[in-house]
Amino acid sequence: MKKQIALLLGGTMMLSLAACGGSSSSGSASSSAASSAVSSAASSAASETAEASSAASETAEASSAASETAEASSAASETAEASSAVSETAEASSAASETAEASSAASETAEASSAASETVADAEDTFVFKHGFDLDYPPYSFIGDDGEIGGFDVEMAQAVCELYGWEYEAVPFNWDAKDAELNAGSCDCIWSGFTVNGREDDYLWSKPYSDNTQMIMVKKDSGIATLADLKDKTVGVQTSTSAYDLLNDEEGQKELCDTFKSLEVYETYTIAFNDLKAGAIDAIAIDVTSGNYLMSGEEDYEFLKEELGSEQYAIGFRKDDTELCDKINDALDELAANGTYDEIGKKYPEIYDFLCLNK
Repeated sequence: MKKQIALLLGGTMMLSLAACGGSSSSGSASSSAASSAVSSAASSAASETAEASSAASETAEASSAASETAEASSAASETAEASSAVSETAEASSAASETAEASSAASETAEASSAASETVADAEDTFVFKHGFDLDYPPYSFIGDDGEIGGFDVEMAQAVCELYGWEYEAVPFNWDAKDAELNAGSCDCIWSGFTVNGREDDYLWSKPYSDNTQMIMVKKDSGIATLADLKDKTVGVQTSTSAYDLLNDEEGQKELCDTFKSLEVYETYTIAFNDLKAGAIDAIAIDVTSGNYLMSGEEDYEFLKEELGSEQYAIGFRKDDTELCDKINDALDELAANGTYDEIGKKYPEIYDFLCLNK
């Protein structure tokens, strides 16, 4: 561009010198033409300059645009990287969450396993209380027609187990087998209307929980009104009971027993009572509480007013089972204090008035 301007200026100067050597009119025309040419060349140069400037400006703008594009590309790249990082972070977070869930599940499984283990251990450590009782001695213990066990002593033994968290196991037997069952370890105690009197040294005893009286049961129209009227009569009794022992004890009522026609011994008082109903025997020697139970709902039977003897019931243990006996005594105190003893007793009105625990 500068070279073109120099040539134009040089040309102008040469034209000016030529004009100075010619006529005045020619010089004027030539001067006008030269001026026009210079003006045209300058205009062209200016136009080119403007075009060059415009091109430069466009180049600058393009460069700026390219720069912005590059920056945008860089930003996009950074955004993509950031997005990728976010994605990786999200994945890491998800993985961490899954790990935490797995850890939590593992922890819960471990806790469940521990709980199960403790339950098994507790089950293994649970004491099983084996309650030995007469299978037919209502209302203290019996097996009903439906096969279910029941009775005051059964319910009390179950209440003790509930108090201590023990497992209850029923061990019913015929009464004459009680000592064999206890000594063999088949049961932990004899708890079934068990008379203390006359057996004080034979067992380790709990505190007494019921008073009792041995009586004679007869039919109302039998003509038997006193103990003396039993002479030459057939009297029934359950084997191995306190009534049986009393009638065979020289210091008891053996003298009276010797006046009987016979003493018939039964496995259970239920059987004896059926024979009394049938007329096979004339009377029964029985404790008042069991007799009341058998006569409940019956109007044709009664006790003689005279007593054979009085006694108390308690729980019999092996002599060396002091720890178990102490725990049962503590439980009896607790059940008397919290009303359970009284509540159970009210279910059996035949014996309720004879209950004597802590009285």
